[in-house]
Amino acid sequence: MRMFDPKPILKNLPNLPGVYRMINAEEVVIYVGKAKDIKKRVSSYFNKNLPSPRTRMMVSNIVKIETTVTRSEAEALLLENNLIKGLMPRYNVLFRDDKSYPYITLTGDKFSRLAFHRGAQRKGSRYFGPFPNSVAVRESIQLLQKVFKLRTCENTVFANRSRPCLQYQIERCTAPCVDYISAEDYAHDVNMAALFLEGKTNEVINTLGDKMNTAAANQEYEMAVVFRDRMQALRQVQAKQFVSDFSVSDADVIACANIAGQHCINLVMIRGGRHLGDKSFMPKNTQDADLTETVEAFLTQHYVAQNTPPMIVCGAEVDAKTFELAFSEQSGRKIKIITNAIGDKRVWLKMAQTNAELALTQKQAAASNQEARLIALREALNLPETTERIECFDISHTMGEATVGSCVVFDKGNLQNSEYRRYNITGITPGDDYAAMRDVLTRRYKKVAAGEGVRPDLIFIDGGKGQLGVAMEVMQEVGLEDILLVGIAKGEERRPGLETMIFSDTGEMLNLEKDNQGLHLLQQIRDESHRFAITGHRAKRAKARITSSLEDIEGVGAKRRKALLTRFGGLDGVKSASMDEIAQVEGISKTLAQTIYEQLH
Repeated sequence: MRMFDPKPILKNLPNLPGVYRMINAEEVVIYVGKAKDIKKRVSSYFNKNLPSPRTRMMVSNIVKIETTVTRSEAEALLLENNLIKGLMPRYNVLFRDDKSYPYITLTGDKFSRLAFHRGAQRKGSRYFGPFPNSVAVRESIQLLQKVFKLRTCENTVFANRSRPCLQYQIERCTAPCVDYISAEDYAHDVNMAALFLEGKTNEVINTLGDKMNTAAANQEYEMAVVFRDRMQALRQVQAKQFVSDFSVSDADVIACANIAGQHCINLVMIRGGRHLGDKSFMPKNTQDADLTETVEAFLTQHYVAQNTPPMIVCGAEVDAKTFELAFSEQSGRKIKIITNAIGDKRVWLKMAQTNAELALTQKQAAASNQEARLIALREALNLPETTERIECFDISHTMGEATVGSCVVFDKGNLQNSEYRRYNITGITPGDDYAAMRDVLTRRYKKVAAGEGVRPDLIFIDGGKGQLGVAMEVMQEVGLEDILLVGIAKGEERRPGLETMIFSDTGEMLNLEKDNQGLHLLQQIRDESHRFAITGHRAKRAKARITSSLEDIEGVGAKRRKALLTRFGGLDGVKSASMDEIAQVEGISKTLAQTIYEQLH
């Protein structure tokens, strides 16, 4: 193969900031990087003494280099992130793109709703977060309900209440749905909740104290007790969760651990002055990468898509100035990045470091356990040592309705969720599991035989001799009959541990001891396949039933059907509505409302 000569490219590169892309013989981008000076940075890759084996391997695959000049290094950082997310180069440290961080929202309704939120943010509502996980959000919502008694019900429920719900009875809501509180007083409670979420707890406590004193002076003692209880609840939370050692109420603490070449980032999140918890991230392609490279990759790929807090404390020496410029420009406010934490911030960093090391240790222990299980499975089934990738198939339906097939993948020592696939099955006799299995396997392995997918080392079929026989026919038809198929027949009363394995090559049947680790791996893969199939089936069935129940009613077209489902929050809401309530929906006459009611009941 002709060696790549970088000199003509390097000669013409400018001494300007920008982004460079390394490309291999297959025209695939294998690395994306940013630089303050493109010429100097790219030239450094072609020095004789590259310290990193990973970098040497990457350079040996380069056949072309492309560059893009930017106005600043901060702009190069943003472009680098977009290219990494889109191209996923094999030599970049990669973090999973998690765009679904949860938030708390206060909606823009007359009586604001307190809610859990993921996804796009809508104009008119206020959002607080992000939170590290859904548990932190739900705990905060429960606290806000207890202290400020805001509604959490859907608008369709709120608009159709005639009496207070259970939330009012357990003192978690002031029942604005039935006017038990004025719009002015409710709006005040909403503003107090917003101040609390912004970290202005002392301001909230002082306001509540003033209201308590005023109520007591006016001999409104029951109201004074309410304000007193709210103050006490807030003080308890403040004592347990609040962080007093940061100069800002919103901050992130980032630590990175490295054990045996694997890296873990631990992110501690402080929002509104409260410690919300932490989240661990396991990047890919970290072999030979140092901690600085991993943390900078995390900063680049994480914060471009997230709301950046005003302070970030890092446990590695990163190019703080460049990141501060980029994040400040992006967020429209000053962002401070601290790399030499002292005092209390150092204590928080040490805690994050411990969490990162613990997460890595747990991951390695789990990987070791999975490796032991895989080895035991190979030995039990007399499989070659090269057996790594296992695919498992299951079919799910309810008496032939909404048939769905699933494929789950075990590879690289673990289940690979991103490679799971579901198959909607139509055009077969309802309840014909053999035809369903034939359809799924044909659709999947036609592509694999044509070179469009990854070839498995072993295939599990959730079923007995019949399903296995169909699978063998399909694999012969597509030209992959050399792949071993194993049918998993359920034992007596479907009890775990009594599964029988049937081999496609010999027809032999095998039962493993209940404590066999290989059996435990088989059960894990089979159960995951079943879970994945039944989840898809239930969703498909629910959707079909909602659609068909209303579609069968004469006079209810797509527009009216949408209006009904929107007004009542789904089919159950339509079923529970009275004829008069249905008639209030736009486009529904009293006669049609009566028809809908009678058809649904």
